[in-house]
Amino acid sequence: MKKLINNPDRVVEEMLEGLVMANNDKIRLLDGENIVIRKEAPVKGKVALVSGGGSGHEPAHAGYVGEGMLDAACAGAVFTSPTPNRIVKAIKAVDGGSGVLLVVKNFAGDVMNFEMAAEMTRSNGTKVSKVTVNDDVSINDVARRRGIAGTVFVHKIAGAKAELGGTLEETQKIAEKVIANVRSMGVALTSCTLPKAGKPTFTLGDGEVELGVGIHGEKGIQRSPLKSADEFANIIVEKLIKDLSLKLQDEVAVMINGLGGTPLMELCIIYRRVAHILQDLGVRIFKSYIGEYMTSLEMAGCSVTFLRLDEEFKKLLLAPANVPAFCCS
Repeated sequence: MKKLINNPDRVVEEMLEGLVMANNDKIRLLDGENIVIRKEAPVKGKVALVSGGGSGHEPAHAGYVGEGMLDAACAGAVFTSPTPNRIVKAIKAVDGGSGVLLVVKNFAGDVMNFEMAAEMTRSNGTKVSKVTVNDDVSINDVARRRGIAGTVFVHKIAGAKAELGGTLEETQKIAEKVIANVRSMGVALTSCTLPKAGKPTFTLGDGEVELGVGIHGEKGIQRSPLKSADEFANIIVEKLIKDLSLKLQDEVAVMINGLGGTPLMELCIIYRRVAHILQDLGVRIFKSYIGEYMTSLEMAGCSVTFLRLDEEFKKLLLAPANVPAFCCS
């Protein structure tokens, strides 16, 4: 295993310190905690958004903290949920008096710890609501679907709604509307290695890939022989189209998300085929995002996300955001 780290026990702290040092006009660290908050937090009168999860998914989630998106991101250890106490500290640090919305990915540890934190802060009089993102269509049981790259669209649109003065109820409602209209699916060409482990989380043969992979180094739902980029795009897009019931004249935002170890060249080749399929179907692409948004350490592979749009979504998607890792232009 080769990694550019110092001490495996301090990778999260040193990563966050570096991120904040490079973006100290937008974000800051909460003293003594692995919590990144908006520079001017709390913003009085604005609904605050708090998200987070295990580290190893960078730029998620700290890269989305700042004006127009998240007010705080709580970082746990690699692939490990932050503790309820840490989440409570984040909520308290950014609550501007209009309530706090928690954006949680649908993994058992995240759901449990964020819900515990919500109950702890509600008991002290803080208004806290929660939404759970479950965009991974590789799992047929909707209740068990994981939250993956589609979470970034929830951050962006709900964050813009809050920035424009939306109430807690309005911000939660639009976040739930995004969740109802976003779908993702991934494919992994390699596994990844946790800094402390020293070995991959699973092994693949030279001619094998994992379809329907998550973002915590877990195996996918199906092991497949290696295929061409177009063939994998066909498989993923067919699943997304069917699950969203996309039809002629629908309009979407498309995200081709690298999992940490995939060249931009390959992501663009995937996008090329995705765009051709949607064009042939008569589905219009309003905006495209190609890059690394929700990774799994150094895993090679990608995920594809579709967000079905309406006029409100389009306005909020293009609304300004001053964060380290998302461009609205």
